[in-house]
Amino acid sequence: MSSLQQKIDQTVAVLQQAAREYFPVVFANSLGAEDMVLTDLIAKHQPDIGMFSLDTGRLPQETYDLMQKVREHYSVPLRVYFPASELVEDYVKKHGVNGFYDSVDNRKACCHVRKVEPLQRALAGKKAWITGLRREQAVTRGSLEVSSLDVDHGLQKFNPLLDWTNAEVWEYIKANDVPYNALHDQFYPSIGCAPCTRAITPGEDIRAGRWWWEDPQNKECGLHVGKIMPLKRV
Repeated sequence: MSSLQQKIDQTVAVLQQAAREYFPVVFANSLGAEDMVLTDLIAKHQPDIGMFSLDTGRLPQETYDLMQKVREHYSVPLRVYFPASELVEDYVKKHGVNGFYDSVDNRKACCHVRKVEPLQRALAGKKAWITGLRREQAVTRGSLEVSSLDVDHGLQKFNPLLDWTNAEVWEYIKANDVPYNALHDQFYPSIGCAPCTRAITPGEDIRAGRWWWEDPQNKECGLHVGKIMPLKRV
């Protein structure tokens, strides 16, 4: 059995455990390369897992194009959550439409309005959530576990692709004809909001294009930081 097939089997086992022990469970689909692998695996092996994306209102057109492809390509519905308009209006009134460039606090406040608050609504009533986080993506993700209690949200959190490499992600995508964001072909390994994402140059860290004006230790939007209690691995 190939190393990739072992990773696939382990990931499917994690998805099955999540659906079996923590139903209702939902997948937070960022539409990145990793999340497209999970989209494909969920559709093939565990279609009763719900799936959602967050539309911040500032996404690149290529991300919207992929969002439409997911709707057309997969039978699992992709629910889209939007930020509360009054919170966006209040943020812009206080900081300006691009105020997130001015300070880390302003940027995190923007992320809270456009991502964290909609996430809270998306997770309401669920017992667990699934993400496509990988350990090698960022220094802030080195201590993550495949399965842990997300204390902040009061849910179990699963990271089935935690130990996948970037090469394995793309091997799976190519082998299974999985749709992906066209920006990946333009040197955008990590894609978020358009004004906060740039292409990277050879040799740069894969997250270097996200909030590139900040220190790497700050490069999280608030969706995946907080208190966790690790449990045994699957």
